[in-house]
Amino acid sequence: MEKYSSYKDSGVKWLGEIPSHWEVVSIKKISNIILGKMLENAPDDQGFPYLCAKDVHFDGVSYDDLKKMLFSENEKKKYIVKKGDLLVVEGGAGGTCAIIDKDIDDVYIQNSLMIVRGFPNKVSNNYIFYALSSLVKRGYADSVCNKATILHFTKEKLESTNIALAPLCEQIKIINYLDTVTTKIDVAIEQQKKMIELLNERKQIIINNAVTKGLDPNVKMKDSGVDWIGEIPEGWKIKRGKYLFKIINEYSVTGEEELLTVSDRTGVTPRSMKNVNMFMAESLVGYKKCQVGDICSNIMWMWHGAVGVTKYNGVISPSYGVYRQKEKTYFDEYLDMILRLPRLVKYYASRSTGLTESRLRLYPDDFMNIFFFIPPLEEQKQIVNKLNSICEPIDYAIKSTDHQITLLQERKQIIINEVVMGKVKVS
Repeated sequence: MEKYSSYKDSGVKWLGEIPSHWEVVSIKKISNIILGKMLENAPDDQGFPYLCAKDVHFDGVSYDDLKKMLFSENEKKKYIVKKGDLLVVEGGAGGTCAIIDKDIDDVYIQNSLMIVRGFPNKVSNNYIFYALSSLVKRGYADSVCNKATILHFTKEKLESTNIALAPLCEQIKIINYLDTVTTKIDVAIEQQKKMIELLNERKQIIINNAVTKGLDPNVKMKDSGVDWIGEIPEGWKIKRGKYLFKIINEYSVTGEEELLTVSDRTGVTPRSMKNVNMFMAESLVGYKKCQVGDICSNIMWMWHGAVGVTKYNGVISPSYGVYRQKEKTYFDEYLDMILRLPRLVKYYASRSTGLTESRLRLYPDDFMNIFFFIPPLEEQKQIVNKLNSICEPIDYAIKSTDHQITLLQERKQIIINEVVMGKVKVS
């Protein structure tokens, strides 16, 4: 693509040189910005649905499982979202933004979000979206916000954010071009994600069969007498968790241990390995200690599969659960596979308590009452070795496909950056 005929210094380090006929303007001068309503201390199932930070992503807005809040008639007029609105995250993943791309009825915003409505005679909301997302993905929000705790991209910070503004007629060309190009890339990304999904499904089927039935297809089976387990090989045993594990409540005195996270996707991993913008405590003193081989569970998300056997020494949230084998009944890898079996995760959900799904908890006493199946240790070792051998090429294919997604995402962002910064000209 060709460049513009002449450029000028924008005077803004995040923008660099821009086309001579473009302007540098703050978002405040070209739009109206509305910060959402303060969350009330009231039941979240009364009133009208509202969007919050977790619902907004660069690739769109999620309307699933929205909580509710009461809004007065005046508040409804102020905080309602409309098709074409630009939503910007204030707290959490600050600066993340997305366009409302469809008509929706009676949905509002909470104060972790802001609505941006560009002045029609000056700018298109879609143009602001591309310009702002380019800045944020290049690290702008991180640079202007205090990340010591939770990142807050405040209304004042958004208002003072400068973008390179093309004339309105050029904006339309830029938007149309980027919409077309990014849609094609998004389709390719979705195809790759579908491939990963299929590979993971195949891998999970293999793991389920081996972990729950062993490697011998001709082995004689018996009824375990436990609904979630079903039939197991004749030589396997059944025991409740309380006879296998003990609850560990040991807490950090120095706060110098490594902080670990527990999620349904990655199990137990160091927080330093994850790209997160969540709240970080000032001190880890009083956090719950765990050691290699311990079971760590996120009590609030156990029903979703947030549990695993840790490969690391460290600390986790004091509200999480830590369990340790009383004797060496399981190999760590095999135990981790059991704990994350989809059928057992479904059982966690049935045993969890709470008024709503978002408040479900699986407490230690309930976990300890769950029945587990126990193959002989030697058989566990054989199962783990066989699964590692079978799953290795599948994992390689998943990693390779994920790399392709990363390359596509990087290519998409390079195109957006070059166009909204005026480095290339859209004809």
